[in-house]
Amino acid sequence: MNLTKTYASTPSIKNLINPTNVKAINPGNKRYKKIKQSVIIPTNLINPPYIKDKLGKKNVSILFLLIIIKFMNLSNTKKELIKVFKDGISTTYTLLKIMIPVSIITKILEITGVINIIGSLLSPLMEIVNLPGEYGLVWATTMITNIYGGIIVFLSLFKNHPLSVAQVTILSSMMLIAHTFLIENTICKKAGIKFWVISFFRFTSAFILGFLLNNVYTLFSLHEKKAKVLFDSNSKTGETTIAWILNEIENYLYIFLVILSLLLIIYIFKKTGFINIFNKIFNPVLKLFGISKKATPLTVIGMTLGLAYGGLIIKEANSGHLSKKDIFFSLIFLTLSHSLIEDTLLMLTIGASITGVLIGRLLFTLILVSLIVKIFQGVSEKSFHKYFLN
Repeated sequence: MNLTKTYASTPSIKNLINPTNVKAINPGNKRYKKIKQSVIIPTNLINPPYIKDKLGKKNVSILFLLIIIKFMNLSNTKKELIKVFKDGISTTYTLLKIMIPVSIITKILEITGVINIIGSLLSPLMEIVNLPGEYGLVWATTMITNIYGGIIVFLSLFKNHPLSVAQVTILSSMMLIAHTFLIENTICKKAGIKFWVISFFRFTSAFILGFLLNNVYTLFSLHEKKAKVLFDSNSKTGETTIAWILNEIENYLYIFLVILSLLLIIYIFKKTGFINIFNKIFNPVLKLFGISKKATPLTVIGMTLGLAYGGLIIKEANSGHLSKKDIFFSLIFLTLSHSLIEDTLLMLTIGASITGVLIGRLLFTLILVSLIVKIFQGVSEKSFHKYFLN
């Protein structure tokens, strides 16, 4: 739906709160009665205390009610919201097919003591980024399955092995760069990059970012408080099987609500034009850091929607409109920073700080990609195709 026409006819704020316009929604109006029956507007929403005194209770109420009515007049809104809800159920169902087996395997590993063994093996590696060894299992699960699978393992460990905000941010940032290898790296492979190249690049880059964040947080003593997790897992060592199952079901319900919320936020962003604003901001920025003009639209789509929208990426790669190097640089960028809105919000729910999962990751991406672009300018086409492309 084209919202430009809708907003073009919207009266100005000054006119909206003009008392002469009150008759547009007076109680005698049939249209108003119909809306009144289906909409309940909280008093604290239509009468914000910080502007009530200046504009007056009545005028502010009219302003907010008119805005809500205007949005309700969008004919497709109801259908689209229903679709968002169905997408939430569908996405959750798909994820549950991964998360439930992961939950069971993690519980078995915990009962049998294998988690402690894994922790000991990964401890030297994880200590470099100031994380307990057992949290290496979270990262490994994330790379094999997806971010949600990693979060389930994280929740299983967090109750008995809590982390600081800094530690959760480090782990989350590593998960955001290196996850879902079997799907996303296969997409990159179909777009032209060798599977092992993109896998090694993502793993190494994630670890480097974790190392840098740890040093920054340690140097300035940042985010040292215990992390607060939205999914407040009640699992404890030695709990009964029934209690564990009920706790896992509760976690799954929370995840469904988070997914639904994220889809709704993305929907609102699209409707309000926020995505377009985001694209306009990053178009010139990407050009400065080596992404060509032709590859910019592809990169921006991936930044906002993610690598999971692989059909678009593969189609563009096979269209012949972009050079192999353009595709390579674009995908290198996207493997470091994609789905910036959804994934960032998701990590905030498990206690991460935006300083790492968004600001730090984006700065790291821009600097690293600009360096890679400069380095590859001296690589011959023959060598480039031989070692990096399929």
